[in-house]
Amino acid sequence: MNKLLPLMLAAAFTAPAMAHQAGDILVRGGLAFVSPQESSDDVLGTGEFQVDDDMQLGLTLSYLITDNWGVELLAATPFSHRVSTPGLGEVAKVKHLPPSLMAQYYFGDAQSKVRPYVGIGINYTTFFSEKGKGALEGADVKLDDSWGMAGQIGLDMAINDRWFVNGSAWIMDIDTEVHVNGGEGIKTSIDPMAFMVGVGYRF
Repeated sequence: MNKLLPLMLAAAFTAPAMAHQAGDILVRGGLAFVSPQESSDDVLGTGEFQVDDDMQLGLTLSYLITDNWGVELLAATPFSHRVSTPGLGEVAKVKHLPPSLMAQYYFGDAQSKVRPYVGIGINYTTFFSEKGKGALEGADVKLDDSWGMAGQIGLDMAINDRWFVNGSAWIMDIDTEVHVNGGEGIKTSIDPMAFMVGVGYRF
């Protein structure tokens, strides 16, 4: 018994190994918060477009090509934003999906209990369910889809050999043109920062 107790205590306080390694599939899910860093052309002398924040469920799927290199696909439930200008107030409501494909590098080795990572890739954003509001109530509002670069940083921390907690952040280059009743596009940069906190599972 005297020998067994120290072994049990050591096992209880030893953190599990992460074991992210080549061939693993990592599924992460959690709350994703999007904060647009928007700018635009002036809108009829009423100022630039302003786009509010939103939070949705985020999901990522990663595949480790080697112990340190992987690829990731980002998905989420549709984000919904109110669009306004300083002079007109709310003028539209719009939804978007921003799937992104990332190349990732994981620091540490396959048995590290904490795996920080960085990534760079391509974002495609599609806009839909655009509706005019306020001064644009009933107007036909359309936003062009966007292709742009995306970057990320993240951290996985082991709970056990399969489950882990995750925190991550992205920045995305999203440029679009806003069309009202088929008119000339108003150039708009949304360029959001996105943050996700959740859990993951290693297959």
